Amino acid sequence: MSVKTYVIGVGMTKFEKPGSKMWDYPDMGKEAGTKALADANINYSQVQAAFIGYCYGDSTAGQRALYELGLTGIPAINVNNNCSTGSSALFLARKFIQGGLADCVLAMGFEKMEKGSLGLKYLDRTPPMDKHFIDMKDRRGIAKAPPAAQMFGNAGREYMEKYGVSKETFAKIGEKNHRHSVNNPYSQFQDEYTLEDILNAPVVYDPLTKLQCCPTSDGGAAAILASEKFVKENNLESSAVEILAQAMTTDFESTFSGSDMSLVGFDMTRAAADQVYEESGIGPEEVDVIELHDCFSANELITYEGLRLCDQGKAGELINSGAVTYGGKVVVNPSGGLISKGHPLGATGLAQCSELVWQLRGKADKRQVKDAKIGLQHNLGLGGAAVVTMYQKGTK
Repeated sequence: MSVKTYVIGVGMTKFEKPGSKMWDYPDMGKEAGTKALADANINYSQVQAAFIGYCYGDSTAGQRALYELGLTGIPAINVNNNCSTGSSALFLARKFIQGGLADCVLAMGFEKMEKGSLGLKYLDRTPPMDKHFIDMKDRRGIAKAPPAAQMFGNAGREYMEKYGVSKETFAKIGEKNHRHSVNNPYSQFQDEYTLEDILNAPVVYDPLTKLQCCPTSDGGAAAILASEKFVKENNLESSAVEILAQAMTTDFESTFSGSDMSLVGFDMTRAAADQVYEESGIGPEEVDVIELHDCFSANELITYEGLRLCDQGKAGELINSGAVTYGGKVVVNPSGGLISKGHPLGATGLAQCSELVWQLRGKADKRQVKDAKIGLQHNLGLGGAAVVTMYQKGTK
């Protein structure tokens, strides 16, 4: 019998353009962690372990951020799993509780990023994604465009070639997510754009325009997880959100099988999602709200299929029909997603968790999805890891 795990508190900073605010990662950690503690209505002294995620920083930056909350001697483990870092910290925190090692664990993530698209930091060693880039080069070549945009743009091109979707279909995802972000005070961008605005924005890598690409961002987010025992002892039943199921996958042999979609994690996503549906006994048709890793509009499109929200080749119909926004079958990225909310790598997965907790509590203000009972989170990191998590409000 698996041990039940609950999210009892969440918090995050507003995501900001790098360099636009005078703050540092300890400030981000302090704000997110303090908000999560207040949300859980507990003291930091009750936290028994912490997993802290970031991609850009020195070896014990996690501890330095924690020191802003207190100096209690708890185990603190730094986590780096590319863009899935935040949800990887969440995954480990849940495992710590499930293993009986603690009853209350903090998962925190933050990032202080440089301006511009991501590039290599170390030139004197093997790049972690060398196999991915070689595979892409052999099939599609290398263009003068940001590497990540090329990889996900190529996945979009493959989908277009297979199923005949148009550039306008991808642009509709950008339009939807920017429209959703208007109501999110934590979002880096809160501007609404027309479909024409999205299509006419500068091309980053065809079919992706600038308004279909996530920005680099600064920010932090945190979640506090607890055992059922801790929830009951502290009378937190009314606000607790249960993690019903969770799975992490890494690259398979099929990643390098000649498919642009597989290269950017489609197979990892599908395998993790299937594990979550099996563990929870809940299918994709029962999910009410989803926070999905839309680093680029092309990835949101292919992930509709990865999460089995539609049949093969039908992802274009899903977005074109309005099925993934308010009034449709399921609301995807009510926060605005990475495209509009921003993407500080270490914080992204925990910001997704925060949004879903607010949604399931009915506390998402103007973003609230009506009668939301089941939430699904998808966080992806190339090179590679995918984490899928299913949430449900309340205790039983």
